[in-house]
Amino acid sequence: MQDVKVYSLAGEGAAQLSEHFKVREFRCRDGSDPVFVSPRLVEALEAVRAHFGAPVTVTSGYRTVGHNAATAGSSPRSQHLYGLAADIRVAGHGPEEVAAFAETLLPDTGGIGVYGSFVHIDVRAAKSRWKG
Repeated sequence: MQDVKVYSLAGEGAAQLSEHFKVREFRCRDGSDPVFVSPRLVEALEAVRAHFGAPVTVTSGYRTVGHNAATAGSSPRSQHLYGLAADIRVAGHGPEEVAAFAETLLPDTGGIGVYGSFVHIDVRAAKSRWKG
């Protein structure tokens, strides 16, 4: 079972999860509370940030069932539902480059999906790779 922390967006949204990431960055875009976030995911994103030396923007983190269903192309079993996934952009670096580095972080586990303008990274136990 994955270790996932639960935070209150209202009470802990400004709390630092790591040097470069706050709880609110992983919030569901529907504004709901609470926010679920895996510490392993945050560690992976910090590694991406350190490697590229550039800001990492989380465009989608945790999603409620309703928001996930309304998100085009999302899976009903999306790792976003469990706080295990983030769709990210890295300033000055394309999705293929970011995904290639993510592969070094998660060579035998996790999900990495490459899309036109972002990369999906998740910390699931099984390995999964795709192009969106």
